[in-house]
Amino acid sequence: MGNREEMKASPLIGVVMGSDSDLPVLAPGLELLEAWGVPFEVQILSAHRTPREAAGFAQTAAERGLKVIIAAAGMAAHLPGVVAAYTNLPVIGVPIASGQLQGVDALYAIVQMPPGIPVASVGINAGRNAAILAVQILSLTDPTWQDKLDMYRKNQAEAVLEKNAALKDLGFRAYLEGGQR
Repeated sequence: MGNREEMKASPLIGVVMGSDSDLPVLAPGLELLEAWGVPFEVQILSAHRTPREAAGFAQTAAERGLKVIIAAAGMAAHLPGVVAAYTNLPVIGVPIASGQLQGVDALYAIVQMPPGIPVASVGINAGRNAAILAVQILSLTDPTWQDKLDMYRKNQAEAVLEKNAALKDLGFRAYLEGGQR
């Protein structure tokens, strides 16, 4: 499911960003979805510059087979809220570090949605966490994704334990000086 045609054929996760400058933030999560074989689609749509298209993306998401939407935006970060207003699917907002406030304004905009139109939020520039959260949502109804998550967590734990062993073996000074494994 990792090739481009398959991703277009049956996406489960929709990823939308307000600007192509947001793509580098989302790329680590997209790479993870690709590695896990999670079908997804990616679009650039602006809540302000292409409002009809953004609304259409959200309104047709469920009928296109999407189960979860990741929406990234900086500054006023209206895109996640606009998307959530037009769909009942879970929407995960990714605040992008930009402008004078470096994403704090985007974070506040995403987490301060009005009652009845929730948007989940990950941290500023946390595109990878958004992808993981989307897969966690998918795993509620498909054990395939739970297996991917279990392996990911196992690998994370092993990496930490390896670093801990190196720290014990080398001591903190040698570890800091580049002796870590």
